[in-house]
Amino acid sequence: MVQGYCVKDKKMVEMKNPVESLTKKGTKIAKGKCPNCGTTVCRMGGLK
Repeated sequence: MVQGYCVKDKKMVEMKNPVESLTKKGTKIAKGKCPNCGTTVCRMGGLK
């Protein structure tokens, strides 16, 4: 699974339904939801 930092929970969590996309500058990013609070969680570098 892909992990990202949740700002609300202040810890690393495993993303629910991670999707790879691009930022405005063209950098790969993985976006998903926090399983605890439902906030959008991002990780630079895409899916690994």
